[in-house]
Amino acid sequence: MQIKGCVAVVTGGASGLGEACVRSLVHHGARAAVLDMDEERGNSTAAALGSSAVFCKTDVADEKSVQAAIERTVEAFGSVHVAINCAGVGTPGKILGKKGLIPLEHFTRVVGINLIGTFNVMRFAVEKMVQNSPNAEGERGLIINTASIAAFEGQIGQTAYSASKAGVVGLTLPAARELAEHGVRVMTIVPGLFETPMAAGLPEKVKASLASMIPFPTRFGNPGEFAMLAEQIIENPYLNGTVIRLDASLRMAGK
Repeated sequence: MQIKGCVAVVTGGASGLGEACVRSLVHHGARAAVLDMDEERGNSTAAALGSSAVFCKTDVADEKSVQAAIERTVEAFGSVHVAINCAGVGTPGKILGKKGLIPLEHFTRVVGINLIGTFNVMRFAVEKMVQNSPNAEGERGLIINTASIAAFEGQIGQTAYSASKAGVVGLTLPAARELAEHGVRVMTIVPGLFETPMAAGLPEKVKASLASMIPFPTRFGNPGEFAMLAEQIIENPYLNGTVIRLDASLRMAGK
C-alpha cells in the first residue's frame, strides 16, 4: 500500500508513538484522523497539520465513541485504509500489595483500554476498509496494533498491563487469517522502552537505570523510529499476521 493518498486513523494520536505516526504519515502524503481523549493536544496536533488531519475525541473502550470517530474520518476524507492502535495505559499494581488486594477495577480498566479498546477500533475500521477498492495486490486495508515487550517479559506489578498486551499479540494471527479474504492485513509492533509521556513521568535515575539495561543502542527509543516501522509495514504487502519487536534487543528482568 502506498502511504501517499491513504487515510489513517491513529489512536493515542495526540502524543507519543501515535503522534509520531500521525505527523510522519501526513508528511509523506497521507491524511490522518487523530483519535485521543486529550482535546487540547489533539486539536493542536491536527491544527498544525492543516487540512490533512482531523481530531476526534475518542474513548477507545466505548463503542459509540469509536464508531463516531470512524464515521467522522470517512466524512472528512472519504475512506479508511490504515488503523494504527497506540492508545494505552500502563498503570502498575501488585496483586497483593501493602494496602491489600489490588482492586478488580484496576485490572478491568487496563484490559478495557489496551485490549478491548484495540479490538473495538479494529472492528469499526475494518467495516470501512472492506468497502475500499482493492489495489493491484488485492489489498483494501491494514491494521497495526501496539503491544509491548511486557507481553513476553512482564515485570512485577505488570499483571494487568502484560495480560492486556499479550492479548493484543494473541489476536494478531487469527485476525489476519480471518480478514485475509477481505484483503486486510493485521500486524503488531512490540516496542521496548520509548521516549513517551508514560516514560516522561519516571525519575531520571530510574530512566538511566532502565536505559543501561538496553544492549544497543543503549537508550530509549525515539517515537520517530516507531513511526518509521509503521510506515515500512504499510508499504510492504508481505508483512501480515505477525509481531515485530522494536526493542534494541532488550529482555526485561523481573523487576
